[in-house]
Amino acid sequence: MGHREELLAAARRLLEEKGYAHITARDLVAASDTNLHSIGYHFGSKAGLLNAAIGEVFEEWTDKLASIAMAEPAVPPIERGRRAWAAMLDSLPASRALLLSYVEALAQAERTESLREQFAEQYRRCRAKVAELVARSLADGTTADDPRCQAVASFVIAICDGLAVQWLLDPDGAPTSEQLTAGLEAMWAASFPGA
Repeated sequence: MGHREELLAAARRLLEEKGYAHITARDLVAASDTNLHSIGYHFGSKAGLLNAAIGEVFEEWTDKLASIAMAEPAVPPIERGRRAWAAMLDSLPASRALLLSYVEALAQAERTESLREQFAEQYRRCRAKVAELVARSLADGTTADDPRCQAVASFVIAICDGLAVQWLLDPDGAPTSEQLTAGLEAMWAASFPGA
């Protein structure tokens, strides 16, 4: 593993152990057995490194949920969404520390243009990936750049983010995947009549 990969692996571990706000550059160097210069060279700053690690985790999470949603070709789109939401909700307890780090990072990104752009780019990639899944679910020739696919993708991401925040604040009161299915059915029917 090179310094870049060692730093990312250390950042992921520290995000779970200490939280975003409490990690120092020295912590990252010690945990990765690299040097301070490597952080700047590969990521521009400590925050850039931490956000890259968070981005990797959530891209992996998105890929995992996508594979669950698309596992069975014959499943209707609404059921795909319900399965992905159920899997996401089930994974939240194991992801609590990283979710908290993500929320801490979002607050810091508001004050730093480069970090805000880093998160915005992560959302753009996620939205494109989800829009592609929506188009594939329709299986009628609709493409991922169709405004309806983009709108559904944004909706799905907003639901996932909102569920995660609700769960962080009130795990027992957060809605279940079953409670969300009715909302998804209504949204899908309005966006894709006859689908």
